[in-house]
Amino acid sequence: MAEQRKGKKMDSDGGGRMSKHHTLATLPCQQLHFTLSEWIQNNKLLNKSADYHHDLAERILSEGSRAREVTAHTTKANKKEVDIKLKERITDIQFHKKELEKQKEQCCKEEELLKMYKERVLCTMESLIQQALSIVKKCIILRGNRLGIDLVHDAVENSLHKEAQTIENAHKLLHNTLEQTHEQLRLLRSTKYFIEHDHKDKAAALIVDDHCSNLRETRLNLTFYQGKAQLDVSRNITEEEWALFTTGNIERASKEIKNSYSLRSGIDMILKKINEELWELYYDTNHTFQQRIKETRDAKIKFENQLKETVQKANEMIRNITQIEKEITNKEAFLALAQKRILNRTQRPNIELCRDEVEIKLLAETEDLKDSITWLQQARSEAQASMRFLLKTQLQLEEEINIKTNTLKIDEVECMTLRQSMDYPIH
Repeated sequence: MAEQRKGKKMDSDGGGRMSKHHTLATLPCQQLHFTLSEWIQNNKLLNKSADYHHDLAERILSEGSRAREVTAHTTKANKKEVDIKLKERITDIQFHKKELEKQKEQCCKEEELLKMYKERVLCTMESLIQQALSIVKKCIILRGNRLGIDLVHDAVENSLHKEAQTIENAHKLLHNTLEQTHEQLRLLRSTKYFIEHDHKDKAAALIVDDHCSNLRETRLNLTFYQGKAQLDVSRNITEEEWALFTTGNIERASKEIKNSYSLRSGIDMILKKINEELWELYYDTNHTFQQRIKETRDAKIKFENQLKETVQKANEMIRNITQIEKEITNKEAFLALAQKRILNRTQRPNIELCRDEVEIKLLAETEDLKDSITWLQQARSEAQASMRFLLKTQLQLEEEINIKTNTLKIDEVECMTLRQSMDYPIH
């Protein structure tokens, strides 16, 4: 120790003085010592604490046993009551679900029937416009091609216009009916949508409740709900409101089915009335056509007889004119002969150029021939004038016959042939 202190001192002297704060040695901490009274007191406290906790444990064990018994009974009673309510709820849902299925089936049937009626209305409208009205308008247009005096406002034209107007009115009525049908189909689809939605919800609820009914507390994969939201997420809808909602859907479906049935009955009545009215007009117009055709044919036959007689008279007049002209030519030849003789006799010399009987007779013959030619020319003029009137009459008659032929072709051939293809397929 002396040597160590001596060496340290030497080191200190050799390397400079050590700091006055440097500790020469570190001493170990001394353990705390208790008194005997403290030891006795500590033992008493530990024993007292142990006895207290033993008593507390006994009370807790007793309370735990009682809690297990009470909660087990309450849990079983609650589960039993919930199971009963679940079964009742499942029964209610199944009942309403079946009622919805019935109404849905009725809605589907009524929708299909109404679609068939809609097709009937559409076919009837198309037939009226594309077939019947088209034919009537074609007849009106064709009769506009009548010629001359035959282009007249007659009973046939009035009947055709009345028929066309009736068809257009029927088409408008059917168009309004079609709009009602579309609206009723929309209401049926809307009702069916709500029923299907309600049915789907009830089917989903039935699956959930049935699953809940079959759940047991012994199931292995049951876990506590770990979400933050409240478990009770039901809306503030009472069971009465729930039942009224489904009842309202069923009543609405029943109402729309009845409305659809009434609409179909109305469509039947409308189609029947339109069918009867249009067929009645069809036969009336055809009868008017037949009467007009008969009148036109009678007029044509009469004109044809007149034409035949006119042509005969014209031919006779042509022969008459030819004969008169032949006579005129013959008389002109005699006149030329007489005038030539007179002219030649002017060449007689001196006293021979006298007014003898031959001269007098030649002059008289010349005047007679001139009068004859004038008379024949007048007769020819009258014949030619008559011929012109006959030819004019012939042309007029031929024109009228052509007009009547054209009218008969339009009314009897074209229009009546078209009208034979008319049909009102209204059932």
